[in-house]
Amino acid sequence: MKKFGLAAVILFLVLSTAVIKNTTKQIEDELFTVKENIRVLKSEFENISLEYDYLSSAEKLLEYQSLYFEEELIQKDIKDIKIFNILNNTKKIKDFKIIKE
Repeated sequence: MKKFGLAAVILFLVLSTAVIKNTTKQIEDELFTVKENIRVLKSEFENISLEYDYLSSAEKLLEYQSLYFEEELIQKDIKDIKIFNILNNTKKIKDFKIIKE
């Protein structure tokens, strides 16, 4: 009877260890997935934040220009911007249009 009780306890411990290990592995996999998603989102946020910082205003651009560029940047009027298209070996220059939706 003692041997049967001891065998039952050992079997219970082995089974509970297996269940705990499987559960821990599933939690680790979920945690890894969440961390990877956070890493990707953080990278995307940094890129968008950088883009916003650079493109948010002309004053910011002029401030960054004085910090990072040796040569002077010149402000251009948006009406001076042209679009150059090459389609079927034909070259066309169009005016740049801003469309508000």
